[in-house]
Amino acid sequence: MRIEYHPAIEGELAEIRDYYNEQSRNLGDDFINEFERQVLRIAAMPSRWMVFRGDTRRALMKRFPYLILFRVVNDAVIRITVIKHERRHPAYGMNRS
Repeated sequence: MRIEYHPAIEGELAEIRDYYNEQSRNLGDDFINEFERQVLRIAAMPSRWMVFRGDTRRALMKRFPYLILFRVVNDAVIRITVIKHERRHPAYGMNRS
């Protein structure tokens, strides 16, 4: 399964990584590692994750309070559309495709 990322994801991940690295040494790198592991879990079984809204599904990260929102584009492609803190407004990023 091929993974595509919305263009805003790169900036969001960098911002989150930098924030966590300021809080504790290498914590931001731990966040990125967990994000990448979670994306691999999503790719392995995309239908496992709860439908959030319409055709968008959500996966919760285990150690960090973040959601990964994604869509199954077709049998070969998953598109990660949003990475957001659980306390962020529910509509954040929902206009992305």
